[in-house]
Amino acid sequence: MSRIELTTVLPVPADRVFRACADPHLHPLTMRRHRERVVHTSASGLFAQGDTVTFQARHFGIPWRLSARITRMDAPHSFVDEQVRGPFARLRHEHVFHRLEDRSCLMTDLVDFRSPLGPLGCLADALVLKEYMRLLIAERNANLLRLLEAGGSPQMVDTF
Repeated sequence: MSRIELTTVLPVPADRVFRACADPHLHPLTMRRHRERVVHTSASGLFAQGDTVTFQARHFGIPWRLSARITRMDAPHSFVDEQVRGPFARLRHEHVFHRLEDRSCLMTDLVDFRSPLGPLGCLADALVLKEYMRLLIAERNANLLRLLEAGGSPQMVDTF
């Protein structure tokens, strides 16, 4: 199992960052370079525990679909999504939001994943995927900050 822990300070109130991350329709705006889109979601607004979402995106030139379920929700402090169908043998992403004294947000992404194919998958995780996933999350967080600074509206999609 590979683990990524990435912390990002965003000069935006933590509750606002939480709401943006828990909005399934804003997430693709932070992953536009990968042509991400929501294929289906059971969420009627922000994610709630038990909601599901299916995203389609392009990575390594290949279109992928990933379906996840929100398995834990502690609004506005944290939530966990876990793959229920997709390219990984296991994928769990914990999002944690802490309000700092200056009212900015310390956001922590804890991602545990394992590729399929046993030892071959472990080798792919170590040689390629761990760094790719770390860079992907860092890119998403940088785009999230730009989106929040621009007002967080879907009309801002063309600024990325």
